Amino acid sequence: MLAELSPALIAEVKRAAKLLAAQSRICILTGAGISAESGIPTFRDKQTGLWENYGVEDLATPEAFTRDPKLVWSWYQWRRQMVADKAPNPAHHALAQWQYHAQTSDQQVTLITQNVDDLHEQAGSAVTHLHGHLWRNRCGQCEIPYQDQSRAAYDNQGTMSFDESLLSCPHCDGYIRPDIVWFGEALPVQAWQTAEEAAANCEVFISIGTSSLVYPAAGLAQLAKQNGAQVIEINPDPTPNTIVDITLSEKAGVILPLLIEEITTL
Repeated sequence: MLAELSPALIAEVKRAAKLLAAQSRICILTGAGISAESGIPTFRDKQTGLWENYGVEDLATPEAFTRDPKLVWSWYQWRRQMVADKAPNPAHHALAQWQYHAQTSDQQVTLITQNVDDLHEQAGSAVTHLHGHLWRNRCGQCEIPYQDQSRAAYDNQGTMSFDESLLSCPHCDGYIRPDIVWFGEALPVQAWQTAEEAAANCEVFISIGTSSLVYPAAGLAQLAKQNGAQVIEINPDPTPNTIVDITLSEKAGVILPLLIEEITTL
């Protein structure tokens, strides 16, 4: 497949692979772009159908849930239905392969994601989620996890559907909400600590499919750079980021399998 890429991009892939193969501590941050390649709309895409007249402030903030919990819960059940049949793409599988390969070498490959789907896990990766988990729920009041995760069922045609009726916490009677980090909420402490430590101590930081607009996650590349790391970006639409050392301007599903093949054969 290398032959299908431009000579300049092939050269950059080989340069990135040589750099990565020579280092032992790698930190990877994935964003919405890698999931979009599996058919999952990015959060910043325009809402469609029933949801096209709603904004982020109506659907993804604590205030929205307090104001209209049924609306917010229904939207997340709709999102779950949209994601339920999606599968990992070659980029997810390549990262899982790299982590597996690293177990038999001297490399430490830490994978951090801003995505709330479980496609990395489906592919076999160990991953830290900064923005929560679409398939988990917790109480909006006492925050205790709610075990009946997604309220999914199959209808007579075998189609998965999701119950939009509100659920109540058995401990405090508060409403159950998705275990997602909404706008205005803090990132989970342990996940953020893991991400900060990996970024600060890595020798190479790789940003994959993220716009580098959502902080504090967008600051991880800067943290890595400040501590002496090289920065690689994989994105068909590269960000105007002056700290990037190697830019691979192509879809992750194209670049990562090639990159991992190069790394594991060097």
